[in-house]
Amino acid sequence: MPEIGIYARVSTTDQDPQRQLDELRTFAQDTYDDPEIHEYADIISGTETDRGDEYQRLRGDIEDGHLDTIVVHELSRLSRLGAGEMHEFLEFCLSHETGIRDLEVGLEISLEDDLVDRAVSQLIAGVMGDLARVEHKQKLRRIQSGIDAAKAAGRWTGRPPAGFDIEDGYLRVNADEFLTVRRALERVEQGYTYPEAADGTPVAESTLRSLYDDRRDLYFYGEATDDRLQAAVQQLKTLEEPDIPSETTLPEQEIRTIVRDEIRRHQQ
Repeated sequence: MPEIGIYARVSTTDQDPQRQLDELRTFAQDTYDDPEIHEYADIISGTETDRGDEYQRLRGDIEDGHLDTIVVHELSRLSRLGAGEMHEFLEFCLSHETGIRDLEVGLEISLEDDLVDRAVSQLIAGVMGDLARVEHKQKLRRIQSGIDAAKAAGRWTGRPPAGFDIEDGYLRVNADEFLTVRRALERVEQGYTYPEAADGTPVAESTLRSLYDDRRDLYFYGEATDDRLQAAVQQLKTLEEPDIPSETTLPEQEIRTIVRDEIRRHQQ
């Protein structure tokens, strides 16, 4: 009974490695006589060089001599784990008497091959890995070009800053959230510690620290160095900092109401 390892790898949590595993399992069952199939699957971003827990487990089982052959959907995807990873993996498998099969191009490196056949197969696999790395770098450049173009057009890419939403690609102020962040920053300005200032708000202490250091003027005065943020807060441009003394006796909710009314008055 051959021991077959099938390894799948996808790049985002939106992708499901199960499709790859199903195809690999079907192939193994059709190709080998009554195989014992061991599954390994990782979700690793294409920009990361982390080998992945399942990939490490796969290597451990190979090293322990538990697997006869490894079947992967695309051997070239291993190259994204780092330069030379694919070459090293091939050598690792063969040195532990484990064969390799790639479904995408039909490549097979078997222990039964002579040295010439192995060398040719490894050369082909190496070229595949090099091409895959080039293709992946080109893809990342195209993505970055799209992001740069979106920024040039005034669109925001990625997660919006605290207190903002994205509508049709553009930043818009979320008044309630903006006010919550603003009030937490005011507390820091008044001498509260970061944990005290963040207490009772959905703003994390680490986020509050970052906003206080980098974007305090945005929340206090509606001033930003980023044109896209500046455009979003134009409605708050004339907003003055609320006169809230550090030793106020006003209830928290009443303070927020005063600030909200002040913002709305300046928006009109």
